[in-house]
Amino acid sequence: MKKILVLLGPNLNMVGVREKGIYGTESSESIEIQIKEYAEKNGFSADVFQSNHEGDLIDKIHLARECYNGVVINAGALTHYSYALRDAIASIKIPFVEVHMSNIHAREEFRHKSVIAPVCAGQIAGFGKNSYFLAIHALKDLM
Repeated sequence: MKKILVLLGPNLNMVGVREKGIYGTESSESIEIQIKEYAEKNGFSADVFQSNHEGDLIDKIHLARECYNGVVINAGALTHYSYALRDAIASIKIPFVEVHMSNIHAREEFRHKSVIAPVCAGQIAGFGKNSYFLAIHALKDLM
């Protein structure tokens, strides 16, 4: 069975608590369970890793090349300015799909640019938790 990693960046542990009008009321724990179930139904084993620390995410990306066939990444605010995260993704030869629960292009101007998008296979944004499911489906065609 192919393995995927779902990486969640800063503040995504607060989904269901913060900015409910944008991210909804469902808890991050509930969404994580659904991600794992959806992955399994689609023939994948999935691990979910969340950190509020850029270095922890980079370390996990480096390890991903040894353990995973693909990565779904919601880098949170790091999406918009972390060249270190971008370089880590670029150094790994497995597919990455960038995900955002909200439509980043319909929000504040600073959220419109993703520095990681050029090194990801694609970007899915604006479909709430379903963005993760769409990314998992996309990985099926990339691996």
